Amino acid sequence: MRAYRAWLKKPAGPNRGFMTNCLFCRIVAGEIPANKVYEDNQLIGFWDIAPKAPVHVLLIPKQHVSSLYHMDDSNQGLIQAMIVAAPVLAKQLGLSDGFRLIANTGEACGQTVHHVHFHILGNFTDSGDTGFPA
Repeated sequence: MRAYRAWLKKPAGPNRGFMTNCLFCRIVAGEIPANKVYEDNQLIGFWDIAPKAPVHVLLIPKQHVSSLYHMDDSNQGLIQAMIVAAPVLAKQLGLSDGFRLIANTGEACGQTVHHVHFHILGNFTDSGDTGFPA
């Protein structure tokens, strides 16, 4: 049990299951509330608290993986599940005309939570603002 507790306190690494210092892991564990719009055995989708578009949800795996850089062959099923779930979720959110799927990887490119996640954005204004640079 002591080894398990020590493992939980390790800094966020590439593939460690659950990290106590990870915001998204805490959402998965139910320690932090989120306005969920999707959930299955591998993934959770919820509204972004700082939306960049009228529809802006995050799709995250329940398993902790720090970034796309940390995914490997063992994560093929997980990334496939995320890719397959994204358009299903977008359609459920009324984005039948299209949506934007973004995965920021690394702090230099805007990743602020070190847990792999997709941004699903849509219903942009007539101004053509897509919420992120192209």
